[in-house]
Amino acid sequence: MLYRRLGRSGLKISALSFGAWVTFGKQIGDPVARDLMHAAYDAGVNFFDNAETYADGQAERVMGTILKASGWRRSSYLVSSKAYFGWEEDKPNQTGLSRKHLVEACHDALRRLQVDYLDLYYCHRPDPEVPIAETAHAMHDLIVQGKVLYWGTSEWSAAQIGEAQRLCTERHLHPPVVEQPQYNLLHRSRVEKEYASLYRTPTGLGTTIWSPLASGLLTGKYTAGVPADSRLGDPSLAWLRDLLLKDPSTPRKLAAVGALAEIARQLGTSLPRLAVAWCLANPNVSSVILGASRVAQLQENLGALDLVPQLTPELLAQIDRISAPVAA
Repeated sequence: MLYRRLGRSGLKISALSFGAWVTFGKQIGDPVARDLMHAAYDAGVNFFDNAETYADGQAERVMGTILKASGWRRSSYLVSSKAYFGWEEDKPNQTGLSRKHLVEACHDALRRLQVDYLDLYYCHRPDPEVPIAETAHAMHDLIVQGKVLYWGTSEWSAAQIGEAQRLCTERHLHPPVVEQPQYNLLHRSRVEKEYASLYRTPTGLGTTIWSPLASGLLTGKYTAGVPADSRLGDPSLAWLRDLLLKDPSTPRKLAAVGALAEIARQLGTSLPRLAVAWCLANPNVSSVILGASRVAQLQENLGALDLVPQLTPELLAQIDRISAPVAA
């Protein structure tokens, strides 16, 4: 396993990490979840990603039970949660980034994950109804109390992250050091362009990117429809299927996927492994969050690390010519 600094912080994070979104508490049972986490940990993964909203808190309960029983030293792994969408009902203060919700969501996550502190705590989306200063002060206080070690954002604009960092610098608060954006061959501009200036600031910016396989488009399995046993074939994920497959740009993206699959074939590897390796080749990516429902699938994607040295400048330029014209 390769370990990278999380932006300019001192935290070392595995270049490949494992996340609970979609699968934990929904698609797979607890024994499979345990096997997946142990396979990831045995491969050197030290970061396990979660959020209050995943399966309405059940994903954190499943992960917490596994962590508790694992026997792993707490110093050997990182675990995260995210707050914004809530997990209970949708009453006032049960969602958003107010001080009240951030503090209560943190306590709930600690209880479900059965840990004393969160290594990373994200603001899962920006909240237009809460001043950034209120959110920043709440996160700073949680760090001072020892309940959180580092805080960050997910799918915030560069302007919003920059404002949070500026406020924290002026007020001597712990600043956000990490962003969790979507990043893959079909979704590139935010990480590569919008955030470019943030990587160079004194605070810097680490990224733990999600959806490296574009919700399955970059597996190649959807080029001829939606298999019944696939993620997009799950009735509970009809919203995701509609979002992806009814997008007017999807036919062009699927054509690009076919061309990328041919490059993978020439390299003697799989398209998912190539897609993950491409993300790893970006030096501003601190960690690529993998999701899986089977151990064999996880092990396949973990092999992307071995492929990175083969991604020469010439090959990356070829991939860019295919991907960039259709990427968001």
